[in-house]
Amino acid sequence: MNWRCVLFALLMSGAVGCMTTSRGRALEARVDKLTQENEKLSAQLKDVQEKLAATIPKIDAKIAEVSKALSSLDTATRRSGADALVQLQKNIEDVAELRGQLETYVHQVDELETSTKKHSDETELRLAEIQGPDAAKAALARRKFEELKKPTDKKAYLKLANEQLDDGEVAVARQLYAEFIKKWGKDDLAGEAHFGLGETFYEQDKCREALAEFGKVVQEYPRTKSAPDAYLHSADCFKKLKMSNESRLALEEVIRNHPRSSAAKEAKVKLAELRGKKSNGAKGSGR
Repeated sequence: MNWRCVLFALLMSGAVGCMTTSRGRALEARVDKLTQENEKLSAQLKDVQEKLAATIPKIDAKIAEVSKALSSLDTATRRSGADALVQLQKNIEDVAELRGQLETYVHQVDELETSTKKHSDETELRLAEIQGPDAAKAALARRKFEELKKPTDKKAYLKLANEQLDDGEVAVARQLYAEFIKKWGKDDLAGEAHFGLGETFYEQDKCREALAEFGKVVQEYPRTKSAPDAYLHSADCFKKLKMSNESRLALEEVIRNHPRSSAAKEAKVKLAELRGKKSNGAKGSGR
């Protein structure tokens, strides 16, 4: 029997009940107000964007007109040089005015986008509070993830995920590992990302989810540096799930495949403990 072939079904269900407390009603009222404010800001943003879209063609037309005036200065025969310069100056002033309008619209768009983002974040947090503490934590983790400056280099990205996990930001690290797998799923480093993702579940005793990731490490990336620990932590998960036979098999695998690793040394100790308990259990039943 190969423990790696054991399939786990993720059985997660949840229900959000309506809050009937005064605090719940207050939160819901706040969410409604924020939603209305978001809709108002979105309408304002759309209006400014439409004005911006209408102004840009005018600027382009004026620039074309100025360019034409410049090119005809030396060859103009229908008007005097003074008239041409006056017209050119007027065109330049028109462009400056339009550019000023454009800068105003761009500034308004930036302010509205910032305000809309702020209200959207606050609305999300209030909704999460209504749904419960777990949802609130998840919302905060998403915000932290979005605010993080993420490197484009894959090694730096993985390093950032590891640092977040080491700092106790488990939910943020989980999003980073998952994002790494989306971006560089076929890279050799993806094995480390799967192990890290498994660790985020392992840290929270979510053994079934952790085993799914550790299984990918040992099957698809057997040479990655974390493969021995993936076996070792799998054994711990199986033990917590009362699957002692699979736990023993995982310990034997790390000893067989990575005999010189520190994980193998630890596996030998754990394996001896398992055998000792089994032996004591057999003696007890004999009496």
